[in-house]
Amino acid sequence: MAELIAIPLKKPSDVDVVKPLTNVIKSTYNSDSNQKDYGEAINEFSKLRNNALWRAFEKYESSLEVIYNYYDQLCSLEGKIPMHELQIPFKWKDAFDRTIFGGKLSLTISTLSYEKMCVLFNIAALQSSVAASQSMESDEGLKLSAKLFQQAAGIFNYLKGNVMLSIQQEPTPDMSPDTLSALSALMLAQAQEIFVHKAIHDSMKEGVIAKLASQAEEMYADTAKLFQKDMFRSFWDKDWVPLIIGKQSGYRAMAELYQASVCKAKKAIGEEIARLEYAVDLFTSAAQRSNKPNLFEEYSGRAQRRLAEVKKDNDFIYHERVPNIKNLEPIGKANVAKLLPLNHPMGSSSKDIFEELLPVGVHQAMSSYEIRRNDLVNCEISKLREMTQVLNTVLASLNLPAAIEDTSGTEIPQSLLEKANYVRSAGGITALESAMNELPDLLQRNKDILDETEKMLTEERDSDNQLREQFKERWTRIPSDKLTQQFTVNAQKYRAIIDNAVAADSTVRQKFESHREGMEMLSLDESQLSSAVPSGSALQDSNAVSQLQKLMEEVETLKAERDVIESELKSATADMKSVFLAALAKDGAIDEPNLSVENIGKTYGAFTNQIRDSSSRQESLVSAIQSAHAAFTREQSGSGGNREAMLRKLASAYDAFKELKNNLHEGAKFYNDLTQLLVVFQNKISDFCFARKTEKEELLKDLTTNLSHSGPAVTPSIPAHHSAPVEPSYGGGSQLPYPTQYQGGMPVPYGPTPAGPYPAYVPPPMPNTYNPYATMPYPNQAPYGGPSYPYQPQQHQPGYNPGYATFPRYPGDQSRPGQNPW
Repeated sequence: MAELIAIPLKKPSDVDVVKPLTNVIKSTYNSDSNQKDYGEAINEFSKLRNNALWRAFEKYESSLEVIYNYYDQLCSLEGKIPMHELQIPFKWKDAFDRTIFGGKLSLTISTLSYEKMCVLFNIAALQSSVAASQSMESDEGLKLSAKLFQQAAGIFNYLKGNVMLSIQQEPTPDMSPDTLSALSALMLAQAQEIFVHKAIHDSMKEGVIAKLASQAEEMYADTAKLFQKDMFRSFWDKDWVPLIIGKQSGYRAMAELYQASVCKAKKAIGEEIARLEYAVDLFTSAAQRSNKPNLFEEYSGRAQRRLAEVKKDNDFIYHERVPNIKNLEPIGKANVAKLLPLNHPMGSSSKDIFEELLPVGVHQAMSSYEIRRNDLVNCEISKLREMTQVLNTVLASLNLPAAIEDTSGTEIPQSLLEKANYVRSAGGITALESAMNELPDLLQRNKDILDETEKMLTEERDSDNQLREQFKERWTRIPSDKLTQQFTVNAQKYRAIIDNAVAADSTVRQKFESHREGMEMLSLDESQLSSAVPSGSALQDSNAVSQLQKLMEEVETLKAERDVIESELKSATADMKSVFLAALAKDGAIDEPNLSVENIGKTYGAFTNQIRDSSSRQESLVSAIQSAHAAFTREQSGSGGNREAMLRKLASAYDAFKELKNNLHEGAKFYNDLTQLLVVFQNKISDFCFARKTEKEELLKDLTTNLSHSGPAVTPSIPAHHSAPVEPSYGGGSQLPYPTQYQGGMPVPYGPTPAGPYPAYVPPPMPNTYNPYATMPYPNQAPYGGPSYPYQPQQHQPGYNPGYATFPRYPGDQSRPGQNPW
């Protein structure tokens, strides 16, 4: 029987998927409260890739399940990581690489969709190999072979319609739509051929077999037309086209042979002879055109023997006239082979390695919800703290409650002693100054990382521009300026954030210097503080004092209530993960704005009313305090002005000390959190530069090959699209200064660009808890708030350098020996 054609596999290249995948997962999911270490899952994915891609070349049925599982993991991962976020330089060679001159023999693209398309091609190719190796004598082998050929035809047909949309540039010749269309037709024709075998094996009626064979002949005729296009000359294996043409003749002969049996049953001897004669001629033609003498040898011999017998019977018995074959009724067709759709999952027991990662749509919706939620929580807590700060300012200006405690005129008020004890227990002014002196080092670390990151982008751009100038129009790679637009914008935003932090440091320093003397006095022990405070006149108990004491109790009650409200605001949560997952499962899309507003209103509406009521009560309380203090002032003697001024100064210094202590804590946390973001940003740019470097080397190799073989024009036998690489078609006030939660999200390394298919991406927000010191404006955005949970800085070895090694600026550049981008 005729031979079956197996499609060769594309050749993959080894590539490190661990580091880029780790960087993307950390940057995308770094705000999740239940963030886990995916190192084990990432390593398992890397092992699965290596196993799947190289096991495919063993061409066993068991290899199919391995590569199915890898494809399922790719599909799952693609739904959980933004399509163009993962910068891994996937390199695949042309499956039909037989060209010598010119030709784009391989292609490197840094997207998951390209990897998925190439893996699908290899799945179909492996299916064709396994199908072709099955026994045609067993029912199980025939069934498996037919199934695999139909699946391969469906995959090639799917690739034909999707490969250009997925990779957004000119593919290698094996992945061109014309090639895929021809391969799909071939797989479908061979599936129909298997059904002919199955019908013969099952001893089905001759008329059915004839119709199946007639349909196979038509499919091979269509396949032959596709395979004989001028663009495919010298492209396929030299035996393929003759074999396909031979099979076209052979299955027409098979149809005539079995239709002759139908004629025999009907006693149509003349028609039987005509069909047998035609079948014998076609079998002979099939053997000659395919260059395979044994092709259809068994059936050819059967046709010859039957023709001799029926001719002898006709000569001696029937004497029927033999009609012209052209005048006979056409044989019907039975189209059984179909394009099987691409199913997901393909593997029978494929477990999602990254099942705990949320789908991209859900994660983006949750990120947007967290931004909205943090905006509301930060705004409401800021209102609470601003009101409390205003209240403290009023009390400090009136020297309350110290004024009503200072009845002797010589003793230190108890409230002031408590404030001094707090300052001393917190390390005093020395600890404050030490924390302040650490900020410049933290600031410089972030500047160094950002400087090194921008340097990497600059060197990559300069290298691309230099080669573009050298090769002119032959340098068809998309310019770096178009691909790095979003990188540059994000770097500028980070630079603006650092500049704002520098201004915040200056604000903190100024406040520290203005209250230095008072904080130094509060840092003294009790005896030294007593001698430093001037004495004043004694006060007598009065109705004004009693009224002020009651009002001070109301002040403490109001502050305690606000502490409770703030604590509950921080801890209030809503299970938005299940809400968004349910919406995605129900409608296939998420109406994030409406769901967010609805759930935020349910969760935080009561707190908003409480804060509004607290503000109203404070206004009445401040008015009563000022009236009572006026009466109290009229009852005092005129002496003691210096003591009053000193007590007010110390009260203000205490408030400034607490504010600066929190400021410096949040400032250090802000710089450390920013370091983490900048390192992730730098890692993404490092991945991008490595992918661009790999692409550059591939293009240089192609250009070098073309230049070394320059000379006479390429002959027509070379496919037109082999001739050269084709250009890709990538397509202030009372607030405090340090931000750690940015409204609208931090910059992300990739976003939509005019030149490419990069999708808009909602970045993960910074950590989700409240930070009262979020006043430094994000570039072109409103003030923002941020986190206050503890930060544990990384421990670095001596000689730590926050920057990363960069790539050589041009091929062969050895100006940075020993540097490794990974």
